[in-house]
Amino acid sequence: MKLQQLRYIWEVAHHDLNVSATAQSLFTSQPGISKQIRLLEDELGVEIFARSGKHLTHVTDVGETIIEMAGQILREVDTIKQVAQEYSNEKEGNLSIATTHTQARYALPAVIKDFRTRYPDVVLHMNQGSPTQIAELAADGEVDFAIATEGLELFQDLVMMPCYRWNRCVVVPAGHPLIDKCRASGQLRLEDVAEEPIVTYVFGFTGRSRLDTAFGRAGLTPNVVLTATDTDVIKTYVRNGLGIGIIAKMALDEDKDADLVALDASHLFEPSITHIGFRRGTFLRRYMYDLIERFAPHLTRDRVDAAIACATRTEREALFADEQLPER
Repeated sequence: MKLQQLRYIWEVAHHDLNVSATAQSLFTSQPGISKQIRLLEDELGVEIFARSGKHLTHVTDVGETIIEMAGQILREVDTIKQVAQEYSNEKEGNLSIATTHTQARYALPAVIKDFRTRYPDVVLHMNQGSPTQIAELAADGEVDFAIATEGLELFQDLVMMPCYRWNRCVVVPAGHPLIDKCRASGQLRLEDVAEEPIVTYVFGFTGRSRLDTAFGRAGLTPNVVLTATDTDVIKTYVRNGLGIGIIAKMALDEDKDADLVALDASHLFEPSITHIGFRRGTFLRRYMYDLIERFAPHLTRDRVDAAIACATRTEREALFADEQLPER
């Protein structure tokens, strides 16, 4: 059994059983991969992949277990490499992050810019996706960090730590009737918001569940006419008169969005908390600790290590229960 063979079965399984695509990604030949997989199956005495002719059709039951174990072994190998690299050159390496558009576009740029100044030889990779995709990338070891607000139940196998609280605003074009209603009542009212066509996030993205909860508790049915994962798309359709936008307050750019009027909605919705996390067992290099602290200053190396030491999610939540998180 060779590490190369384990790499092949892992990669094939994560390329939808497409051996040709796997070969391209690994810069090797398709026949070479197929041969090594067959040799491994012959050595183990079981089929990892079921076949129809020359085509792989699905992963067998025993194959699922073997591929999962192969992934664990490959991650341990990567950890060994990282440990060695940390001692040979602590300021070189790779760092990959999976997050949503809103975090990548509005919460991370200043942090990344500062990080790049300090670590110019660290190559950064940014992956955007849904909470499900983010969780899968982190759990599979495809990325180092996951940053998410929604769907935390998907991240049970990760060490997730709270970073900051944030809330929402309603954005409308200048002269919109909702502005006068807000002034007349002294603050934005949920029933007034519910009467308008709404453009906001897709359910499961960027704190959307808090919106649905608030409307549900008030016995109101919001008139959501368009949803998007991208805050800039939401603002574009607000400008085009499709409806009012409900967005993360941090996603409002005072210069670029000067044509829109922002109405505070933090009293209408429960605040959301953005978390950062990584797969348990990940070897955190010095620059990885540094990025975490730059993104969330209260998450010092000692606090991160304390979170890693927690045996359960409940223990970890208790660790941060009294933390006064910053507001964005």
